[in-house]
Amino acid sequence: MRAVWAILAFLFCCLTPTSAHDIQRSQIELRLGTSGVEATVTFSVLGFSLDYPALQLGGQALEKVVTENRTQMAEAVATRLGLIADEQRLTPEALTPERSEFLPERKAIRLYLSFRWLAPPKHLEVRTGSLFPVDPNHTVFVTLYEAAHSDVLLREAVLNHTTPSLSYALGSKQSLFSVIRQFIREGIHHIFIGPDHILFVIGLLLLGGNVKRLLKIITAFTLAHSITLVLATLNLVTPSPRLIEPLIALSIVFVGIHALSQLSQEAKQRSEKDLRLTLAFFFGLIHGFGFASVLRELELPREALGWSLFSFNVGVELGQACIVITVAQLLSWLRRKNEKASCLIVFIASWCVVLAGAYWFGERLFA
Repeated sequence: MRAVWAILAFLFCCLTPTSAHDIQRSQIELRLGTSGVEATVTFSVLGFSLDYPALQLGGQALEKVVTENRTQMAEAVATRLGLIADEQRLTPEALTPERSEFLPERKAIRLYLSFRWLAPPKHLEVRTGSLFPVDPNHTVFVTLYEAAHSDVLLREAVLNHTTPSLSYALGSKQSLFSVIRQFIREGIHHIFIGPDHILFVIGLLLLGGNVKRLLKIITAFTLAHSITLVLATLNLVTPSPRLIEPLIALSIVFVGIHALSQLSQEAKQRSEKDLRLTLAFFFGLIHGFGFASVLRELELPREALGWSLFSFNVGVELGQACIVITVAQLLSWLRRKNEKASCLIVFIASWCVVLAGAYWFGERLFA
């Protein structure tokens, strides 16, 4: 029975309703010239939620707080951003009100900063670890360009608490392997901080099945969300998050209800009425738009979009594969050991899936 409770605890941790898709991201675009650096920094105002709790209320309350405190937020980010040229920290020029703007649709502030140097350095380091030190999941996407050639991308990087800085030797070029590695890591990271996607995948696995059946189900989900991920990232189809996010939550409710409806059926009847393949593909199309929202927020440069998109998708699949292998093996082992305990766990887990999905649906629908 200890094993039963251990697995129940594991599933409960996975299925506990926590806030989904609330990871804050910033973008920093640096243009390097002979006289210095022109920086465009776009950051989510929600990164200041601890300083201004009213930001979490959203709507007019959020806009009021930003209107009254935009200058202080902008100055804080400008001060925390670290640009180190040949071991000398650069200081931004005075930040005037017209050099920052509020982007209400993104709940973000965009600032335009100027850093000056007497001569181009040999090395430039970008440090972002201090931007929002209280938010360990904050992600910063950095791109470096030549100021004289705005279409020449020198470097791109995804920084977070584990990789808080970027070091660039002026005149060097970034390897393709470096781009692939960074976005694979970002894809894996996105899966493991997105409890709604994890719940959906777990919900598909609860009824079990042979390896061939499970592979078909997961492949259908992968194929579907890959299609819409590409379409949305290329801005060919861009449905509003206010529609997509509630639908993602609703998909979780559906897979949980489907699992519950099948538990009372005999194995043969369960196989005949198994709709997981259809649910995986149909809702996979919707989840793809959710994945794409991450890349759209990063405003990836067009010249690096192909490999960045491909690598991010590979990372998503690797993260998803880890979840599938772990959960499928645990449930399979339990069914062999204790069929009654297995049914109990699937029953409880299915209800957890339904309730978590319903909670998110209501939260996102009326937010």
